[in-house]
Amino acid sequence: MHSIKKRLYGYKVASFFAGIGGIDLGFENAGIETVYQCEIEKYCQNILNHHWPNIKRDTDIREVFENDNIPKAQIWSAGFPCQDVSLASARPRAGLRGERTGLFYEFAELLSRHRPRTILLENVPGLLNSHEGRDFGIVLQTLADIGYGVGWRVLNSRYFGVPQSRQRVYIVGCYNDPRRTSEILFEPECGARHLEKSGRSGKKTVSPFIECAENSGSNGGTKRVKKEVPIIPKLAFCLAATSGRHTGTDWSRTYIPYKSKVRRLTPEECERLQGFPTGWTIPDGLFASDDDIDGLRYKALGNAVSVPVAEWIGERIVRSLTINPID
Repeated sequence: MHSIKKRLYGYKVASFFAGIGGIDLGFENAGIETVYQCEIEKYCQNILNHHWPNIKRDTDIREVFENDNIPKAQIWSAGFPCQDVSLASARPRAGLRGERTGLFYEFAELLSRHRPRTILLENVPGLLNSHEGRDFGIVLQTLADIGYGVGWRVLNSRYFGVPQSRQRVYIVGCYNDPRRTSEILFEPECGARHLEKSGRSGKKTVSPFIECAENSGSNGGTKRVKKEVPIIPKLAFCLAATSGRHTGTDWSRTYIPYKSKVRRLTPEECERLQGFPTGWTIPDGLFASDDDIDGLRYKALGNAVSVPVAEWIGERIVRSLTINPID
């Protein structure tokens, strides 16, 4: 079981579409206690139960409304499914009409009953332009109709301490308090999370994702001689929710050089690229072959929320709730 920072504030989160707990772990690192989770995938349920064995958990959000006993929490989170709005899909995007992404409406029904003070939703940037932006407008209007002041921001994991370019849209809602959304999502001035660090001496940047070393040197005299130029990945492409077992483009864009060859990332390396502790996605018990488990780990990690991004947002939610107590 993972270690949890001391909870100093008494704030609690109910987590929907919890996956393997990226938002939950980030929030707990910020001092927020996880008291409830809802997740339908059996493998992800196993991971959640391993790390949070003693909390209330449901499987299907469509059944929660009828058997509603969600513990009281000031914060709700929802990394609701992205399959129907993702640009990575080869099929026409169904958007909020789709079976998976349309589960947003189930979450909204629960929100209208409980109305927690603060909510966080996460999805792929494709949500912003699905059906020419109409789906995103529906999401915002639905939350506003329930009573939430809403703000949103696209954040890239690369600016939060992990070497992965992963853009996601984060939507924050504050019940009857629109001013707090800006306190949570935006800083007064742009800082290091928006700027690329300058290149290091002796290296030339050839793309945002790779570096090459200096391509010439001295042989001891005045003559410059060409040297072999190593190409070194410095930033991973966005991890995709694939099995990782194929040899096609689902993993080959992000590679590790090894003895003049390349190899795919291991599940442990993918965990680190998402900010999880090493071994986070190893399930309790052996219920499948090693290859099958690795495939499940790759897929779950590709669907996960980067922990450091969730921690940053969690810290700002805590600060906002603390300086804006309920009268």
